[in-house]
Amino acid sequence: MAKEETSGKKKLTPDQEFQMMKMVLDKFLWLGLVVIVYGAYLMAVKADVLNSLLMMVVGIVVFIIFVALLVRDYEWTKRK
Repeated sequence: MAKEETSGKKKLTPDQEFQMMKMVLDKFLWLGLVVIVYGAYLMAVKADVLNSLLMMVVGIVVFIIFVALLVRDYEWTKRK
């Protein structure tokens, strides 16, 4: 259950913060995976190598953003 602060706002417990972070970051993970799979589909079916590699690179960039957010949030949580 969330704790109440004096200003009327609710402060989340560490478990609730983790669950919220997990919900948001799962979207980045799925988005990166879908983009990479679509790039592989373009390469296999349409034989469009340039566009498919571009799509795969975009998916990899999404994964890198995902990892950066995880590391940043993990370091932020450790400082608390």
